[in-house]
Amino acid sequence: MDLKQLIQIAENAAIDAGRSIMEIYDSDEFATEMKDNATPITRADKSAHEIVTQSLSKTGLPILSEEGINVDFKERKLWEYFWLIDPLDGTKEFIHKNGEFTVNIALMKMNVPVAGIIYRPCSGSLYSGAAGYGIFKKEHAETIQFFPLKKRKTLDELLAKENIRLVASRSHPSKETQTFSAQFKKVEIMSAGSSLKFMLLLENKAEVYPRFGTTMEWDTAAAHAILNASNRGVYQTDLASELSYNKPDLRNPFFIAF
Repeated sequence: MDLKQLIQIAENAAIDAGRSIMEIYDSDEFATEMKDNATPITRADKSAHEIVTQSLSKTGLPILSEEGINVDFKERKLWEYFWLIDPLDGTKEFIHKNGEFTVNIALMKMNVPVAGIIYRPCSGSLYSGAAGYGIFKKEHAETIQFFPLKKRKTLDELLAKENIRLVASRSHPSKETQTFSAQFKKVEIMSAGSSLKFMLLLENKAEVYPRFGTTMEWDTAAAHAILNASNRGVYQTDLASELSYNKPDLRNPFFIAF
């Protein structure tokens, strides 16, 4: 299958999972539990995982999911292509019923996110993108195409701006974010849940998203692929390299996206 076919399969999987998520969301019967890492999981997380993995399995590619079985690094380090998914990104947002949760699916090649699909079930917004394919937002009957920046921005260019819109996590505020934002002349703080924070950058509703808190690879990979296709980056704090994937430890270091 070519890239377009793979993206289409992933889009359909995300939409199907979103339909199941919304049925549970509207029922108020979440069956919330706490995982070993003290993060919540609901009936919707589990249902979305089953739907997405079943749909993606037809591609024959390995799948690494937040809610799946832990795959030993000795096995997954040999994967050339694989799917990296978060069936329900923003479980806390789901529980709080603010609508800011997503289904995230990334296609990985040699541990680099090369295609991303992000679906927001509450609004029916579907973002998808890959270099050489294009970047799109589909919502209801409308399709919007985004075009890559002519060149990547630098942090120095952002620091020189009179006004900056900075994205901060609603669920995970930090002192480090406050320190980072103090570098800019005038800052407007914007909040959003899940991978929608990255999409504020894509839609030019914000300029920078610093994250000085714990995230996992499946939290960022789909958005990372979309931002890379738009000629933006998700950089480690040294700004010399971007986030890397399929590490022995699947936790991300702190990052700055712009």
